[in-house]
Amino acid sequence: MSGLLALLDDVAAIAKLAAAQLDDIAAQASKAGVKAAGVVIDDAAVTPKYVTGLPAARELPIVWKIARASFFNKLVILLPAALLLQAFAPWLLTPLLMLGGAYLCFEGAEKVWHLFAPHKEHGPQQAKTLDAAHLEEQRVKGAIKTDFILSAEIMTISLSQIDTDSFWIQAAALAAVAIGITALVYGAVALLVKADDFGMLLSARGRLSLTRAVGRGIVKSMPATMIVIATIGTVAMLWVGGSILVHGIRDLGWAVPYDMIKHAAQVVADGAGTAQGFLRWFVTAGLDGIIGLAAGFVLIPIVLKAVVPTVTWLFPEKA
Repeated sequence: MSGLLALLDDVAAIAKLAAAQLDDIAAQASKAGVKAAGVVIDDAAVTPKYVTGLPAARELPIVWKIARASFFNKLVILLPAALLLQAFAPWLLTPLLMLGGAYLCFEGAEKVWHLFAPHKEHGPQQAKTLDAAHLEEQRVKGAIKTDFILSAEIMTISLSQIDTDSFWIQAAALAAVAIGITALVYGAVALLVKADDFGMLLSARGRLSLTRAVGRGIVKSMPATMIVIATIGTVAMLWVGGSILVHGIRDLGWAVPYDMIKHAAQVVADGAGTAQGFLRWFVTAGLDGIIGLAAGFVLIPIVLKAVVPTVTWLFPEKA
């Protein structure tokens, strides 16, 4: 009997340890996922354009193709690469993270710039000159390339936020982030691309006038909804990108921007009677976003006049 009790005690201890580790994994994954919010929102805002101009019956299969590739990118390629970097070249993480932050700033600033200098969108018009199958293949390839870049940013940002020395907890937390974020992004994308079809179905077949009115409301609201999502994604990109650059510069030895932002946020929070935590975050995020926008505007001519021509010259087959 004493042996059985000892065995049960051991089992209980193992169960408690496993539960504690699961809690740790969940906490680390949650912390990492929140920091990657800017990239996640941008991913959800960007992806629906890849089904524009294609048959409605192909929308969900296309989203699934991209999602499946995203799972593969994150879990099979990027997760092992991130862990190897953490183990053998941790000094590279900050520069790589800053590179991803600079990319976010560039993307966000370019979208802001296009508000003042509109350009023609060529993607949907291609449907008139390419057959649906060829166009779908091109769109899926383009979406997977974009997803790989965004996924690399998500995994790098997430890894930088995981505060543990345990290799297995790092791996499990990154895997949880990869699975959770991919499911969230492409689940939201699937809902977005089919929302207008659902609205049309309700408006046409609803038995009640209220149901039909809701359906018409969904259809009418979708353009504005997509604009709101894209705007939130742009703001989040600039906020997260600027924050990454500010923290990266501090980690590399220049803490002046970080200290100034922190001081300004604290002054505003101290002057408020309530909601000090929110105000501190709001001021910090706002100043990070301004820095991100400024950095992005600096990067736009560099990327368009130097980086893109160089890449096109080196890899003409990709042009």
